[in-house]
Amino acid sequence: MPVHRIFLDANILVTVLCNEYPRFTACARVLSLCDDKRFEVYTSPLCLAIAAYFAQKKNGRRTARQKIALLAEKLRITTVGEEATTRTLANKKVTDIEDGLEYYSAVDAKCTNIVTYDKKDFHFSELEVLDAEAFLMRHVVKASKGAR
Repeated sequence: MPVHRIFLDANILVTVLCNEYPRFTACARVLSLCDDKRFEVYTSPLCLAIAAYFAQKKNGRRTARQKIALLAEKLRITTVGEEATTRTLANKKVTDIEDGLEYYSAVDAKCTNIVTYDKKDFHFSELEVLDAEAFLMRHVVKASKGAR
């Protein structure tokens, strides 16, 4: 069975780190796929930095740093380099540079999905873009039924 590569946007990480309900449960479940051999779960250094900022505001510097360290241990981290920057700036459909950098880092990591609550920010994406609940229903529930 092929491995499913997913990219988590910063808002998924922030939701988990800051215990934001009602989305926390679905986001935590998606994040837990790091421990499922059917999935490779990625994020970018930018997403970690954004998540750290919000976690620090809510939980303080020490706790935020510990949480980010745990995430960095569990998640696969994409790269954001010169090529991703060049492609972002060249793509006229990309209106938010940060989203473009995240997108091209996901593409370079060969991700098949982006999981985010800001789907409109990835209107230019050729990858499937879903929120956490939709991703779980489409890819996790379906995969579980197929494993029986």
